Formats: sequence, structure tokens, C-alpha cells
Amino acid sequence: MSAAEAPRRARRIPLRDFFRNPERAGFRISPDGNTLAFMQPYRSRMNVFVQPRAGGEPVRLTSETERDVAGYFWKGSRRIVYLKDFKGDENFHLVAVDIAGGDALDLTPFDKVRALIIDDRFDDDDEMIIGLNKRNAEAFDAYRIDLNTKALTLIAENPGNVTNWVTDHAGCLRLAIVSDGVNTSILHRPDGGAAFQPVITTNFKEQIQPLFFDFDDKLLFASSNIGRDKSAIVRIDPASAKEESVVFQHAEVDVADLGWSRKRKVYTVVQFVTAKRERRFFDAQTAAIFAELSARLPGCEIDLQSSNRDEDIFVVAAWSDRTQGVRYLYERAAGKLTKLAEIAPWLDEKELAEMRPISYAARDGLTIHGYLTLPRGGAKNLPLVVHPHGGPWARDVWGYNHEVQFLANRGYAVLQMNFRGSVGYGRAFWEASFRQWGKTMQDDITDGVRFAIAQGIADPQRVAIYGVSYGGYAALAGLAFTPELYACGVDFVGVSNLFTFLKTIPPYWKPMLDMFYEMVGNPEKDEKLLAEASPVLHADAIRAPLLIAQGAQDPRVNIDESDQMVAALRKHGIAVEYLVKDNEGHGFHNEENRFEFYEAMERFLEKYLH
Repeated sequence: MSAAEAPRRARRIPLRDFFRNPERAGFRISPDGNTLAFMQPYRSRMNVFVQPRAGGEPVRLTSETERDVAGYFWKGSRRIVYLKDFKGDENFHLVAVDIAGGDALDLTPFDKVRALIIDDRFDDDDEMIIGLNKRNAEAFDAYRIDLNTKALTLIAENPGNVTNWVTDHAGCLRLAIVSDGVNTSILHRPDGGAAFQPVITTNFKEQIQPLFFDFDDKLLFASSNIGRDKSAIVRIDPASAKEESVVFQHAEVDVADLGWSRKRKVYTVVQFVTAKRERRFFDAQTAAIFAELSARLPGCEIDLQSSNRDEDIFVVAAWSDRTQGVRYLYERAAGKLTKLAEIAPWLDEKELAEMRPISYAARDGLTIHGYLTLPRGGAKNLPLVVHPHGGPWARDVWGYNHEVQFLANRGYAVLQMNFRGSVGYGRAFWEASFRQWGKTMQDDITDGVRFAIAQGIADPQRVAIYGVSYGGYAALAGLAFTPELYACGVDFVGVSNLFTFLKTIPPYWKPMLDMFYEMVGNPEKDEKLLAEASPVLHADAIRAPLLIAQGAQDPRVNIDESDQMVAALRKHGIAVEYLVKDNEGHGFHNEENRFEFYEAMERFLEKYLH
């Protein structure tokens, strides 16, 4: 290859360009189609703005300055409801604000109480069905809330074991999902005046996940792995759990998502992820919309993110692995496609790196799928950042990732892997992770590193491991259990001690504690297992320097997890930098804190990988 043909190395993009707030994002069209809402920075926090679809100046609706608005949605065409928490404690409040102006109204002004949405009642402008754990911190009762008066009406008291409520299209609570910690039962009632009756009980390894009722409110669409390894979309009788039909199944991956049209009352499309996301259409109109948009936006992944009630005006997202992309307004009748905003116009996708699906064999022969991102202009003997995902019962997917793009821009190869236990690959693959923290789950990560070295991609002397939450645990475990493999590590809100972690989970996880014991280990019955897998108890084996970051208000991974790890490392003379933010929880969400963390990580990796 001549010098003229060689790949051009990307310029060094300013760090903050990867991690700053979007210019505009989160577009939603009002139910009547006349008003656009979106998120935009105000005093470095993402707040909600509105403007007429026909044009005009944006008007700021919210004035949150402590933390970003956590999410929002339309309730009717004159009101926005949004979520906020306090310093990252995840006790979300629901707040309503009229688009005509006026003060924001806290609908759930209860201290140390978390609000969750059971049914947003899209077709009713004035009410929602929500869950609150204000009576019992461990259990969410179901309430109907009047958004005009804030009046709460208790419609179902949680006896302590209900983990989910499901409504029909009329807003009637029809299903309760209950758990004794290991076994899951579905309870059903035919109407709001009847008592819930048990329908089916399964071990938590077998799952029926209700999606929505059929349009006559008789049968139920669900994702189910009963009698199969890979979850399929099925239609069942909710009174008996009998499968009436299989809507869609895939031989290689789980299928858990089914789209539907409120207006036309048809199911429309399934989505599932192999190496990349795929779709299968059941509805000619939906297929035609995606075909037209794909033709007009070639080379982009397409999502319909919002629509009006008439389902003829849509917010469209167009994106790829190298860009968060552009948002458009699509008016179907006129065939009109209008650009709304680029999410991060300061980033040029031509300067960013391709994310490539890969697979490799673990030492026991299990196939592990993942993604490899190489810096532009480099392919061999590179410094490598191994980046296992959190969860751990989650997964990495192909698409834009700001951390991955930042690291690739700095010259690092980035390896992500869906180790055993990652969801989407079927029940057997998921169950293979049980009681395997620090063991075969960690082996899958180790085998990925050795794969990258064997392929000549990674310089074996310049490998780092970085992760968040369970990924942070995996970083600590990698340094403790395979110290010869890594030059350094970064742990962000990671678990260090499985004994203390299981004692400090949020109260609303307590009903699932026995399930955690089966999946991770029981502190009393499996003391040896958990001791072997707790990195803090093996800090003396760690040789590489560490950067650790933690939010002081984290409800999931208590700050003690990081405190005790830092103390153990310093006791054994291991270099460790420790960054704590008092106004953060499970991850850093405030822009200035993100900047500080990634700037620290940039300096740390440059020091130990170059």
C-alpha cells in the first residue's frame, strides 16, 4: 500500500466534544401534532423546550439546574410530565408543567419515595397509573393519579411480592407479576372488580414477559421462553397462560420486542439483535414507511421515536456506529422530511471509527460475540482497552458509543464482549453465568484479550481494562485474578465485595434477593464461593495501578464498595487514584463531572499504556 493509499489517522478531537451535552435531543411530537418538544442545555443541564411544529422560537419549560431532566413525555397536547431525582439517588419524582407557562407541579412530592410509571394512559390527557413505594420501601402500590388535582387513588395494594403490574388498553390492572425470590407467578383478573387469581408459576429461569393485551383486551402478547431456549413472541390466554400462537421466533437470539399501532390496532414489527439490529414486519404500512425512510437516508439506521395520535407525523432518528446522527420530522401524507437537529454537530463521522462485530471461542468452546473498534490508521500491535459491559445481565450492541469513539480517537483498540450471562442469546447462555462471577464469566473476558493478542491486534504489554458497574467489578477481578494480563485498570461504580454488595442493594430489590443468591451466591451457604470472587479480598494479588470513580449517592453499588477497595489497595502499596462526587449516583450524569472523570481517565491511560 502506498503512502497515498494508507488510512489517514484522525485528528485528536477535543475530549469534551465526546462528552458534552447534545445540542438538541429527545424530540417528541405532541399528540395533536402541532408542537415539538425536545431537550436542550440550560445552565449545563438538559431541560425541556417546546416550539410550534410550523415554526417559531423555542420556549424553555423546565429550569432544572442541579441535574438533567431524567426523561419526559407528553400528557395530552398541553402538558409535559418529566422525571427528576436528587443527587443521583434514583428516587424519581414525576413533575408536570403546562406548555403555556406556569410553575412546575411535583406530582409525587414524597421524601425517599420512588415513582414509576405503570401506564402513561396515552389516550387520556388527565390521568396516569403509577407505582409508589411510599407505604413500604420494598413494594410499589398502584395508584391512579389525577394530573389536574394531584389526587392519588389507591387501586391495588402490593402485598409485598408484586414486582410488576400490567394494564389492559382501558387502563384496568389485569395482571400482577409476583415473586417469592426464586419462583415467579402471573396473577390474572378479568376486570377491575375481580380478585387476582394465580395462572402459572415458573422458576425465574423460565419467563413470560407480558408486552400488551390484544386489541380486544382478551388475549395477551408476551415474550416467552417456556419450553424453548430462545425467547419468542407469543399470543397467550392470560387466564390460563396457554399459548394460542407463536407470532415470531428466531433460531439464534431472543426476541423480546413487538411494535404496535394504537390507531390502527395492529401489531407491526419485531426487532431483535444478532450482530446488528434486525426487523421483521407484519404490517405493510409500517414496512413502507421504513422502506421510504431508508431510501431517503441511505447508510443510516432508522428509528421512529415519536408520533402524533393520527400516526401520520413522526420524529425520525438516523444514526450509525460513527454518529449519534440527525433527527428529522417526517410528515407522511406530504412525503415531507424536515431536518430538526444534529445531536452533536461538532463531531464529524468521517473522523470516527468503525465498530466491527466479532466472535471468538472461549476456553470451554462456548462462542462469545462482541465488537472490536480500531483507531483510524492502525490495525496491529495497538494498546488495547478491554471494556466489559455492566449488568451483568445486559449486553453490548452495535451502534454509536461515545466512550468507545473517544478511546479509539486516542489511538486505543477497544474490545467489547458479550460474556456468558449477557442477555439475548437464550436461556442456556444466560444460565451459564450463575455463580460464575470472577470465574467463567471472567474467563470469557480473559479469552477475549488473548484472542486480540493472538490476532496481532493488541500489544500484550499495553492492555487496560475499564468498566462501569458490573464492568467495574470485571475490571477489579481482571486485575486481581489475572494480574499478568493488564497494565492498568479503571473501575467506575464497580462492586468489590460480594458480601457487602448483597447487603446494600436498594430496598425495592429485596423481593428478588433469593434470585440474586441463586445467580450470584448466598453469603451464608456460599461463603467460600463469594470470598474467592470478591476482588477486595485479593487486593494483595493486584500489581497494576487503578483509577476508581464513585458517586456518593449510588443506591445500587454503595460507596463502601469503592471505599474498601481503595483502602485495601493503599494498604498493599498499589497506586490508586480515587474520584468521588457527592452529587452523583450510579454513574456521573452532570456534564462537569463527566468531563472531570474522562479527563482523569485520559491522563491515566496515557501514563500507563504509552
